[in-house]
Amino acid sequence: MVEHDLTPAEKAALHELQLGIEHLYRAFGKFLEFHHGIGHAMDRFATAERVLREAGYTDFADELRDQHLPAGVVGDKWTYELVEEFKRGFLADADDFERRVCRELAGGIDHVSERELQLYWRANAKKNAT
Repeated sequence: MVEHDLTPAEKAALHELQLGIEHLYRAFGKFLEFHHGIGHAMDRFATAERVLREAGYTDFADELRDQHLPAGVVGDKWTYELVEEFKRGFLADADDFERRVCRELAGGIDHVSERELQLYWRANAKKNAT
């Protein structure tokens, strides 16, 4: 139950912040998918390096080993570093901000709009069940 009297603007702001956080987490999942995709690609490159070497193409194998396998995807950073920076930086900061606003406006009660709708639908269902 929502115990705070919130204005429509406060409810809307809390709802938008909640949706924003949910979209950040969805994006984070895609970021992890990217990280894993790069990892699988690099595993294939490592296999290609071995196969090229076995086939006598040592110049290509050496280039893979020395330039492509150790390289970062952004600057010198590997994807795990980007994932960790995002998780500990932007995502954590946005999450903390949303929680602070929620505590201040609604006493820490999240999903205010959904809770109200849930209460309404359940109350309406009980009325119609009799």
